[in-house]
Amino acid sequence: MNVQADIRAAQQAGPLRIKRVDAIPVALPLAKPMLMAAEKISTAENLLVRIEADNGLVGWGEATVAPTMTGDTLAGIVAAVRKHMAPLLVGADLRDRAVLAERCRASIEHNGGAKAAVEIALLDLAGKHLGVACVDLIGGAMRRAVENMWLLGNPDPAADIAEAKRKAAEGYGFFKLKVGVKKVEAEIEAARQVRAALGGDVKLCADANTGWTVPKARQYLRGVEDVGLMFLEQPLPNDQPAGMAALNRLGILPICGDECISGGDEILRLGQAGTIGGVNLKLIKAGGVTPLLRAAALCKQIGLSVTLAGKVAGSSISAAATLAAACASPVLDWGVNLTHVYLAEDLVRDPLRLQDRKIELRAAPGLGVEVDEEAVSRFTVS
Repeated sequence: MNVQADIRAAQQAGPLRIKRVDAIPVALPLAKPMLMAAEKISTAENLLVRIEADNGLVGWGEATVAPTMTGDTLAGIVAAVRKHMAPLLVGADLRDRAVLAERCRASIEHNGGAKAAVEIALLDLAGKHLGVACVDLIGGAMRRAVENMWLLGNPDPAADIAEAKRKAAEGYGFFKLKVGVKKVEAEIEAARQVRAALGGDVKLCADANTGWTVPKARQYLRGVEDVGLMFLEQPLPNDQPAGMAALNRLGILPICGDECISGGDEILRLGQAGTIGGVNLKLIKAGGVTPLLRAAALCKQIGLSVTLAGKVAGSSISAAATLAAACASPVLDWGVNLTHVYLAEDLVRDPLRLQDRKIELRAAPGLGVEVDEEAVSRFTVS
């Protein structure tokens, strides 16, 4: 029996019971280390969730671990799935996936990555069962492709410029400068030189990952005022909303909230106060696709710009989920950052790829990616 025949048979069978839920910790090597204000990342520690139905269909979910952002650890989110969420899923009917995802979110505080990975796996499994793409299960596509940005985070400006030129030659037209690491003067010079090297057609933004003080962030903003950046992301620590608001009121660049945003409460409070001009939404912070899209709708309602991103570095599993959410989002004016592109090796047989500056949705059922279980086994850690 072929795959399509399997799907048709599953559709005719009525309820689809969840047979097994696995939480799999993996460590994925990056092609090269990524330098950020608070950390240097050489290996991505990720959670995979594998949900198997009683007819043999399998859905996959993934979450990256970001202890400096969410406080979650790999051991913690693995335990959250195994002890708190899996018992709620085994034996349940997949047709109740929305209820199941909400029950899992309510089963434990925090652990947004675990909650996101479970919902992604449920959506992937449901899409395969029904023969439809995930984006059609979450409201439908507002767009069919998104511009993926490339992160530039090298120790010196010359390396940033050289890398930007290489990636532009490969088709990238959107770059995020990882700032807050070098001296502010060097960060300003790097932005100016990247713009000069790549021209005015390329989109640029910057992300300080909470690494600056108000004076340093103000110095950077004034130094790049004529460079044409789209936004400056999270220049200050979370406990400095007044400073963020002061920077946003300068009117040089909109300030994008990332680490300071976990859900709708912060979006509403900071957005209405004029503290931020936009938001970086992540599945691991929102706790899944459904709450992320609710947050995006709130951003549209109060006039905030939106970018979607993964934490460095998920495989094409989580990238496909972020892509689906980005394409379904009611607002997406600051692009996306799909982070599977930084891995030395992906976990799927045909990774998502850039074409004409964009990454396109796939029409295949579920997430549209085929997981290589042998690769999963190689990168599994205890």
